[in-house]
Amino acid sequence: MPKMKSHKGAQKRIGVTGSGKAFRVKSWRGHHLELKSSRRTRRYEGKELVSGESLDQIRRLLPYLGV
Repeated sequence: MPKMKSHKGAQKRIGVTGSGKAFRVKSWRGHHLELKSSRRTRRYEGKELVSGESLDQIRRLLPYLGV
């Protein structure tokens, strides 16, 4: 049986913490930041844990991630 392939788009966007939880980078932080208020851009900073509803989909897209 051939190896399963990871979804390359998801592989670039989703990672795993040391305790084994999946995280993602928040959206809306890409460009046109001068139009957005500093309060709004601070809200988009950093990483966020992936919700439980999405974990089944992540396991299907990234079978070797170990989530």
